Amino acid sequence: MFDFIEGIRLAYVISGFAVGFLVGMTGVGGGSLMTPMLILLFGISPEKAVATDLIYASITKTGGSFIHGLNKTIDWRIVLRLASGSIPGVLLMMGTLYFLQVDSSRINSLLTNVLAIALLLTSLALVFRKWLTETYVRRVGTLDDRVTRKATIITGFVLGVLVSLSSVGAGALGVTALILLYPRIPIVRIAGSDIAHAVPLTLLAGLGHSLILGPIDVSLLTSLLIGSLPGIMLSSFIAPKVPDVVLRLLLAGTLFVVAIRLLT
Repeated sequence: MFDFIEGIRLAYVISGFAVGFLVGMTGVGGGSLMTPMLILLFGISPEKAVATDLIYASITKTGGSFIHGLNKTIDWRIVLRLASGSIPGVLLMMGTLYFLQVDSSRINSLLTNVLAIALLLTSLALVFRKWLTETYVRRVGTLDDRVTRKATIITGFVLGVLVSLSSVGAGALGVTALILLYPRIPIVRIAGSDIAHAVPLTLLAGLGHSLILGPIDVSLLTSLLIGSLPGIMLSSFIAPKVPDVVLRLLLAGTLFVVAIRLLT
């Protein structure tokens, strides 16, 4: 018991608070910041960082899903469609990693490169989200429900693969894709649906990583959660007073710098 308490590190708690605060302000940035932070600042191996962040995300987003559920801002039709693609995507990637028996050094290199690319895509999606949405609506318009359903399932599969490898994508990339596919649905329901879908996605991927690549550090996970939960609560009161564009540009710039740092 005392060994576990001693394992709670203030630096991890502060990091969890910072990331939780940013997630509460913008709705994205959890996986985009937590995994590279664990790798670059604390020297944790990429496979451990990804696994820890995935479990961390599943727990924090469970709370978010509960609130969105109470407010009836989750479109369970979208959640089911995404999960129909993402769950097979996760199982495929976990099975591939298991059967290929890739050694740790190669996995670390793969995860670092995929993470960097995912961060670059996320930063671009944050900066050009409005332009992407307007261009898509102008040129493509509204798809019929059959095409939208198939496109959503494919989007879920891509997210499942990406999140399994890097823990990044369920936030900014997922929301951007859903905005394009469901332009008539309010943003709050898009965000709520994306958060609800991220719970089983990140939990399954996190469990897969811990089983295949080794158990996660429970004291590290607990430290992050101790910081992140108050951070999310505090930022929920401040968020309405800060311009959204300022937050998105700040987050996008941060992710871009981190991605370049991972690639160099």
